[in-house]
Amino acid sequence: MPRLIRLGVRPSPLAIKQAREIEGMLSSVVFELIRIETRGDKDKSTSFSHIEGSDFFTREIEEALIRGDIDAAVHSAKDLQEYIPAQLKVAAITASISPYECLISRDNIRLDELLPGARIGTSSSKRKGALLKYRRDFKICDLRGNIEERISQLDRGDFDAIIVAHAALIRLGCENRIAQFIPQEIIPAHPLQGSLAVEVRADDAELIKLFSALDVYRRK
Repeated sequence: MPRLIRLGVRPSPLAIKQAREIEGMLSSVVFELIRIETRGDKDKSTSFSHIEGSDFFTREIEEALIRGDIDAAVHSAKDLQEYIPAQLKVAAITASISPYECLISRDNIRLDELLPGARIGTSSSKRKGALLKYRRDFKICDLRGNIEERISQLDRGDFDAIIVAHAALIRLGCENRIAQFIPQEIIPAHPLQGSLAVEVRADDAELIKLFSALDVYRRK
């Protein structure tokens, strides 16, 4: 009988889709999704400039993995902090489904058509800097919440446009909202944009071997 793998995941619709994606890659394995709320799910006011590169979206899931409450965890690969706990190992980084950033705007207009002073919502400090380099007249605003919440903020008039990862829109079936793919000469792609990371305990040789089949980097 196949081993049941308890897969820890954030409770957002996108995170669930990402976990199901991993599940689909290993169809012969039985998974149970364990939803774990992280600080990043609860705190929707802290600026991303203060949390980038931290465990803001992973700590509670990693703690559950270390305790043995779950067997593996799935994250957006770019959400992983630079140094993960010594008890854990990234068993796989999957191939990206898209490296691009997308503009979603009111009236479906493009970046160069936005009026001077347009309010653009984004979460990443790198995106903010890139947008201001492109057009100094933009008003760049912090954007928080899951993808559905971000689009809702745009639709109610909090912003004139928002920047969202194309991979997220693919996974949620929201590609119809795209006004423009942002050229990478304006916003360079994050090296892990669109990829997923699978984390396991460092001493779980069975799961390291299982998930390593999904690893595009073929690390030891």
